[in-house]
Amino acid sequence: MSEQSTRAAAPADQYVLTLSCPDKQGIVHAVSSYLFMTGCNIEDSQQFGDHDTGLFFMRVHFSADAPVTVEKLRASFTAIGDAFQMDWQLNRADRKMRILLMVSRFGHCLNDLLFRARTGALPVEIAGVVSNHTDFAELVASYNIPFHHIPVTRDTKPEAEARVLEIVREDDVELVVLARYMQVLSDDLCKQLSGRIINIHHSFLPSFKGAKPYHQAHARGVKLIGATAHYVTADLDEGPIIEQEVERVGHDVTPEGLVAIGRDVECRALARAVKWHAERRILPNGRRTVVFA
Repeated sequence: MSEQSTRAAAPADQYVLTLSCPDKQGIVHAVSSYLFMTGCNIEDSQQFGDHDTGLFFMRVHFSADAPVTVEKLRASFTAIGDAFQMDWQLNRADRKMRILLMVSRFGHCLNDLLFRARTGALPVEIAGVVSNHTDFAELVASYNIPFHHIPVTRDTKPEAEARVLEIVREDDVELVVLARYMQVLSDDLCKQLSGRIINIHHSFLPSFKGAKPYHQAHARGVKLIGATAHYVTADLDEGPIIEQEVERVGHDVTPEGLVAIGRDVECRALARAVKWHAERRILPNGRRTVVFA
């Protein structure tokens, strides 16, 4: 047997196509036929037709054995996209998404995302960490990731946000993650990064606002601790929901215990939201999302 025949075959290039468009007959046939004609093989396909909005959503993970570039695939798919009025994206599946983390003085989500990215549990490359405090500078440095200290006051907020946008552009950031960043973003920043910012918060809103929400919840005897990960919009904490996590608690759990449980719940919900976004599993659907998890 020759050396060439025993050599393992090179893995095929992997791609992900996501799309949404007005629902009509022939969409799946057009996509699958295109992939067949271009020599590609479908690895996984998910679709959903929303009867409320009349929109169709689809995510296709496919491979290409023949040499091809993502630019050529995009160019050849354009005609189909135009014919069906699609809002579509086509990307390599094996390229890690570059993300920017933002944090204030609660570091549990930051620490969790740093570890998951380091161990490969998240398909992301953390381009940097922005904070309005220096509490986690050493933690971030231990991962050899750039740390940007950008103080924020009412007077310096426009300059601070301009610096954040500068980092996003310079470092080719595709997603900004508010890992407990305790500053309200301006409407302008939310619009410029629309669909590219994910936030996490406890799910007590609007019941327990302000300081020490877990202590407020304890005083009311809550039985469920929850967290919500969502896209950021100009409407505070009201952007399209991506993921929610919940855990039941008993009457014997102290306020400090609720805080600890809440931190774990927040970490899990945020990590899943970031992972799904990085794997291009989330499609916007008005004020909601379609998540092909």
